[in-house]
Amino acid sequence: MTATPWGFRDILPEEAQAREDIALTVRGILNGHGYLPVETPLLEHRDALGGGGRIADTPFKLFDDDGRFLVVRPDNTLPIVRMVASRLDAARLPLRLRYDAPVVRTAPRNTGASRQVTQLGFELIGAGGIEGDAEVVRCAAEVAQALDLPDWRVVCGSVRPYQELLAHCADTGLARRALELVHLNNLVDLDELVEGSSEPPALKRAVRELPRLCGGAEVLACARELLEGAGADARSVGELGALAERLASEAPAAAERLSFDFSIVNSFGYYTGLVCKVYAAGIPESIGSGGRYDEVFDGAVEGVPRVPAAGFAFSLERLEAAVAERMPGAAAAPAGDGDADREGGSPAAPSAAAPVAAAVPSPAAPPVRIAVPKGSLNGDTLRFLEAAGLDVGPLRDPGRHLMFTVRDRLEGPDSIGDVEYIIVRAQDAPAFVSCGGADCGICGRDSLIEADCNLLQLVDLRFGACRFIEAEPAAAYAAGATERAYARRGTLRVATKYPRIAGAWYAGRGVNADILTLHGNIELGPIVGMADRIVDITATGTTLRENDLVVTGEIMTCTARFFASPGRARLDPRVRVLAARLADVVRRG
Repeated sequence: MTATPWGFRDILPEEAQAREDIALTVRGILNGHGYLPVETPLLEHRDALGGGGRIADTPFKLFDDDGRFLVVRPDNTLPIVRMVASRLDAARLPLRLRYDAPVVRTAPRNTGASRQVTQLGFELIGAGGIEGDAEVVRCAAEVAQALDLPDWRVVCGSVRPYQELLAHCADTGLARRALELVHLNNLVDLDELVEGSSEPPALKRAVRELPRLCGGAEVLACARELLEGAGADARSVGELGALAERLASEAPAAAERLSFDFSIVNSFGYYTGLVCKVYAAGIPESIGSGGRYDEVFDGAVEGVPRVPAAGFAFSLERLEAAVAERMPGAAAAPAGDGDADREGGSPAAPSAAAPVAAAVPSPAAPPVRIAVPKGSLNGDTLRFLEAAGLDVGPLRDPGRHLMFTVRDRLEGPDSIGDVEYIIVRAQDAPAFVSCGGADCGICGRDSLIEADCNLLQLVDLRFGACRFIEAEPAAAYAAGATERAYARRGTLRVATKYPRIAGAWYAGRGVNADILTLHGNIELGPIVGMADRIVDITATGTTLRENDLVVTGEIMTCTARFFASPGRARLDPRVRVLAARLADVVRRG
């Protein structure tokens, strides 16, 4: 007998029963709002799911016996669009449809992520505006409340404010790159990009600070100020305010758990307005997401050119993990169950104009867990944490201990309360945060790139600077031997400890490279003839000179960064408070 294919698993009776109980609860709530069940096939024609390029990636593609290109369903919304257009085009609007069905998506190996995810979702087709948005948020909140998810919260944003802002950029390349960086949760590189631009100061400020706004209804006024100051339309911010008011009057339980985050702007090709996510304590990723996507159903209903639509989908796997979190003795939730999303010399941090919600930890609040790097970054990390008001005494001589709990020295509204340090290798810090082992951490920019975990990069701490370089033997460089070898073989052999950085560097230059991953003594690669060049870090260049290597390319510079799990940063304001305090240390020098 063999195991299941990677990314797929068996579900045994006990877990299957728990999943069924969760699904029944979700169905009951949606039934109460008039949502009717639908089912679509697991296989779809590829062209039927094109949707203007909106289809999520799928790892499974095949041809049927008629030669038609088929895909295994990576999403449930687009098959429903196809179904409405072909089977329900004469239906009376609004349509309320729900589904309980698996999808199959790409997933990185060796992360515990699953390629098959069960979505519990619903579509509200033909109801637009605040009324439709409020219904979607209300239904999502009712599910979280009914399942008694731990410390759950609905976090809302909109794709429109940032779109309006970027439309005012004269530099379209900057606008495109800014959007990409916000998608990547990389606010540090966003700061650097904007600061070096020639855009007007008010626009630069808004592009940099809007994605950092996170908190209650008070951040809406700040968002409006930034947009209007840059000359952009702020009506979309008013729509979020109207949503909050409507929920306050119609669904107080949802309103009490509502917050706003203007960094939630992913899936621009899919959503046209509201975007929202549900988070729960102990789960590093959102357990569900959705929003408004008015363009997707255009033309799907006979005689109706514009069909407003909104919807939401929970990941059953993440709901399952969140329910388990409130059980006594629950273990930390794994990072990967697939994506719950439906779609598939710069400033170091927000300026004083960008508000940060007060921490106000409750007596029962768990400690904020920080991944502290050992090695070369450790000394400066302790210095910065201490300057930010945290007690680092136990970290100065930890012995063999790997975890310490201390109390924030600062009292008042910006107090973080209890802090728990875990001591890790710098290159492992992103994995600990991504998988829920820590809420936030410090490591070099290179470690974040290599981990590729889509973590929220908040502050450039500006210590631990190093250069990433490409190098080869001086004799080979002088003789042009490497270039001739490349011309002959059509590929370079490159030794490195940083395969992702090296691969991206060569791909960006249009160079074919075979990356040889080593873990030490990288300089030996070309010396013994197993590689043509190396990609490595250097501070002084001494090791290169002593081994007769010369620099042939400057790749990038790296410094240490403070980063966090996007889920924790949106669920626990203390993470943002710590980021602001560290940014103040940077500003003070």
